[in-house]
Amino acid sequence: MSDPGNYAGSADRSLGQLVASATAEVSALVHDEIALAKAEVRQDVKRGVTGSVAFIIAGVLILFAIPVLSFGAAYWIHTTGLGLAWCFGIVGLAFIVLGVLLALFAIAKFKKVKPPEKSIASAKQTAAVLQGVKPHPRPAITARAGLPAVTASGSTRTEKAGAESAVKDEASAVARSST
Repeated sequence: MSDPGNYAGSADRSLGQLVASATAEVSALVHDEIALAKAEVRQDVKRGVTGSVAFIIAGVLILFAIPVLSFGAAYWIHTTGLGLAWCFGIVGLAFIVLGVLLALFAIAKFKKVKPPEKSIASAKQTAAVLQGVKPHPRPAITARAGLPAVTASGSTRTEKAGAESAVKDEASAVARSST
């Protein structure tokens, strides 16, 4: 049979095993959060690229296609008997309308780009959980047979008493010099 001490939910795990487990789980959580953020950003970048390509195409159509195609279309319309100036005006207006429609399409694509909401919500939730976790205070170790007592901060009581008296002496020296 299996050893009950190796069970993940066992209360008999050592401090080192608990720290290693917590570190591994926090690391996995961070990696998952990063993967989620990458996936959301990748999707938004794809939308942004689609919108950018649409703007580039609209610009190319407006800047390069209008002069070339407008001459041909204007002369074709002119064969109907309409004046040449009106023909060029109609063709120019048609290309501008096409460019505006492509620009509106691009704007619609850009409006769909949004921040990675799932990643932000997950990070806020993780931060809220981690803020609620407080370390357990260390109890003071009492003095035994000639050993100084160690406080929760790690210093001995005699060191603390010496530091406190030094602070009091310094405070009284400052008070004397200012009068």
